[in-house]
Amino acid sequence: MKIEISKISEPKLEFAGGFTHPYIREALLTRCGPYDSNFYSNCKNINLGLVTLPDQTDDIVDWVDSMQSTILTDESNVLKYPEFLGTEEILKCKFKIDVRQIKIIDPKKYEEAIQISVYDRFRILLEMYADQIKSLFSDNSPDCILVYFPEEVASLRIANQALSTQEISYLEYLQKEDEAVQTELFELTPEQKALAEDLLPQAEELLFRNFHRALKAKCMNLPNSVPIQIIRDHTFKPDTSSQSKSTIAWNVCTALYYKSKSIPWRLHDISSDICFVGITFHHLKKRSGDIVYASIAQAFSSTGEGFVLKGSMIHKDQKRNKRPYLLEVQAQELINMVLEEYILKSGDLPSKVVIHKTSKYEPEEIAGFKNILVNTVPRHELVWFSPSAFRLLRRGTEPPERGTICTLDGREHFVFTTGYVKSWREYPGPHIPSPLEIGAVDEIDFFQTANEILALTKMNWNTTDGIGRYPITLSFARRVGMIMTELPEDVLPNPSYRFYM
Repeated sequence: MKIEISKISEPKLEFAGGFTHPYIREALLTRCGPYDSNFYSNCKNINLGLVTLPDQTDDIVDWVDSMQSTILTDESNVLKYPEFLGTEEILKCKFKIDVRQIKIIDPKKYEEAIQISVYDRFRILLEMYADQIKSLFSDNSPDCILVYFPEEVASLRIANQALSTQEISYLEYLQKEDEAVQTELFELTPEQKALAEDLLPQAEELLFRNFHRALKAKCMNLPNSVPIQIIRDHTFKPDTSSQSKSTIAWNVCTALYYKSKSIPWRLHDISSDICFVGITFHHLKKRSGDIVYASIAQAFSSTGEGFVLKGSMIHKDQKRNKRPYLLEVQAQELINMVLEEYILKSGDLPSKVVIHKTSKYEPEEIAGFKNILVNTVPRHELVWFSPSAFRLLRRGTEPPERGTICTLDGREHFVFTTGYVKSWREYPGPHIPSPLEIGAVDEIDFFQTANEILALTKMNWNTTDGIGRYPITLSFARRVGMIMTELPEDVLPNPSYRFYM
């Protein structure tokens, strides 16, 4: 067996003034500013709403104010977790909470709801929270709304009462089948099982309703809606968190900045008119009582603008090799929707469409995607990848570096999206790094594709690590799918990616 090993450099991101750097926190510590600060000269005011219980109001407001100033780090690795210099220095903005945009959950009604049966508790609390959030949706809506969850709300979930006994039995069977597929496809270590769950349909998502996702789904399609940011005790109470105050500030402030219709950074050295699309499948229930799969597309440009679209409903038996797939007409419909939304947001067609999928393409999918793309855009690539049992060890004490590429016999290609990071002098992971296996329908420049995938792992605005396992086209697939389970089948989901973070 011939093994070829090489490495690609950490892809760079672009910030304000054309400044580029491979690492987010290191870049922003230079005070270059986020990418969007190219378009405003003075410090930008970002208005936040707040929905909370009354006894937490002052602590949350004080916490938001504290992030305007320097927060020292007490992490052991200051290379990875540096101090936070305050929102003005890091993001060229100020977060403000106007007292008129603070909505209080009635404490007496809240306590009454906590004491009743879990199903009534779920329903009543959902209405209580949604009513307060909805009251902030107006022509003068805040840019984003902080929503405080006590721990008993954050962990609240119930069995899905919309399911019949027969449907529950079927989903439980599917869950066992899902686990069997995971066993066949991946090593069944805890790490590999978690990786599989991130990418494969999970029947459990339909068996249970989660309060967090139910609230997001309920609010995202209302008139004048804005994204919400859930905060819990460990977000603003240092003694309840495993992370330092500075690390929390880095991550929460960046998420709020992005949710407030701004772009913290964008890809560099990748054409701005490429559309990257991730295709995934999730269990849904139709009003007729059928359990089906829903196809979902998550699409992004290199600028960071993302949107989510729900495609065709797929019969539960439309599977091959135990994996759901698209028929030719379904693939055509889904990619047409993506192109229409891309034109709506960008004003023109992309120069290239790259589709990511977590299983090999079936002939019907290839025909459907190509029927549209060949006649519509100059270039396209149908790329698949998945976790792999392949491992690579190197001499010394450290695992392979992130960005390591391995090719076996010129046919099988693997890229390590996790691994040792020289700039941090550590491997940020609990187990031996496992790479993604990458393939494509047609011949591709593998190194270019690997570089694009590595770059897209840096486009998660919920964290400033800039190191992810999966590209953004698929890294939030499960979260998006879970929110979709809360929407009626005839309701189109809000396409803006900011509502799903």
